[in-house]
Amino acid sequence: MSGILDILNSDLGKTIVSGVANQTNQPKEKTQDVLTMAMPLLMAAMKRNASTPQGAEGLMNALNTSHDGSILDSLGDLFNGGVDSNVLNDGEKILGHVLGSKQQHVQNALSQKSGIDAGSVAQILKVAAPIIMGYLGKQAKQKKVNSSNGMESLLGGLLSGNSANQEHSFLESILDADGDGSVIDDVAGMVLGGSKKKGGLGGLLGGMFGGK
Repeated sequence: MSGILDILNSDLGKTIVSGVANQTNQPKEKTQDVLTMAMPLLMAAMKRNASTPQGAEGLMNALNTSHDGSILDSLGDLFNGGVDSNVLNDGEKILGHVLGSKQQHVQNALSQKSGIDAGSVAQILKVAAPIIMGYLGKQAKQKKVNSSNGMESLLGGLLSGNSANQEHSFLESILDADGDGSVIDDVAGMVLGGSKKKGGLGGLLGGMFGGK
């Protein structure tokens, strides 16, 4: 199975990066940097939410209703003339559900690491979130996922299927670095360089962006 980051290397990914960059008036390279960090982060947070039957059921309901993957079939229309406010509002709701009270912290962390202001990072995430949900919905439909175990397995496959070993170690460490059960705290801390563990996300992002 292809990993979530493999999308960015495809023709679909190029369309997404270009469209999001134009929507937020940010350089394509920096936009791709933010998406490279944010897409696995959001997927990992979704996996954590789906680890309970209630969380998995809520995610499956969302995929079966408004996030069935059809958004991916009309990306040209989505970005033509600016992203519709309904899509942005949907993205904001997804981020609020997935990241909760840590949303601003995560946005600030991505801002510091990418060099893009936090407001633009927030816009990038709002556009990206419905696309990620659409991709997940399409995968769920193709693989006939209809149970909480199936959903967690699908998310795990999309996380572990990334091509580079470095990305894999990043995603291993993302799940809970200090064992306190808070994936978002760990992610935000590691993005900011505060991880107690060496390597992992902090090492990967340092390599990506020339930081420590």
